[in-house]
Amino acid sequence: MPTFLDGIRVVTTAQNVPGPLAAARLRQAGAAVTKIEPPSGDPFLDLSPAWHAEMHVGIPIERLDLKSGDGQARLSALLADADVLLTSQRPSALARLNLDPDSLRARFPRLRVLRIVGSLRDPERPGHDLTYQAEAGLLGDGMPRTLAADVMTSERAFSGMLALLRLPSGSEMDIGLVESLDPMMAPLRHALTLPDGPLGGGAPRYGLYKAKSGRIAVAALEPHFERELYRHLELPVSSDPSACFLERTAADWERWARDRGLPIVEVRD
Repeated sequence: MPTFLDGIRVVTTAQNVPGPLAAARLRQAGAAVTKIEPPSGDPFLDLSPAWHAEMHVGIPIERLDLKSGDGQARLSALLADADVLLTSQRPSALARLNLDPDSLRARFPRLRVLRIVGSLRDPERPGHDLTYQAEAGLLGDGMPRTLAADVMTSERAFSGMLALLRLPSGSEMDIGLVESLDPMMAPLRHALTLPDGPLGGGAPRYGLYKAKSGRIAVAALEPHFERELYRHLELPVSSDPSACFLERTAADWERWARDRGLPIVEVRD
């Protein structure tokens, strides 16, 4: 990534995933980022020390008790030299730490602030990725395979930070995890990925199929891919190919498709 943020200084108190992921992107873009964690460390450390370390490469971490005078003094010294503060605590928690908008504006009038909250409509409501995906209607029958709300929010926080840096000193911005899922809900709103939708299993040319062993993902969405798929399978266009796919292993089908320029891959579980 080009280091176009050279000279920008960021202080972050953001914990768990969205804030640290955004901070990692900022660091990769050249910003000098300092992370403030509580004395016990980021709660995410207990879940995944390896990912925590990955997200904080090149980012010094200071563990401060922000409820103490010494902790507040150290944070104030860091913020006095910072361009941006990134947070992920709820507004009430920020107020207890003297990091609410009024307190920050009085002490650091040039500091820009980007706050990650659960929802712009109800920033005090607690939640995590699972509850945000559940509320958005993005969950299937099982647990999600990735942290969609967290990752989408980190991307919005990164782009929001770039926009914030173009605004006047002292500007503020809030990013909501719930609102960050809005683009991912559009396929559902427009019925594309519903069970009978064209991208949800309602079209034979686009779906998941069992193979002799394993599964394959077939994405012959465009008409020319669909025609070529059925031509090579020697089946009528738009017919059900599931029985045919049982004749080879998933790995064999992927090689078969690659040789014919078709979008079919083995599902890696």
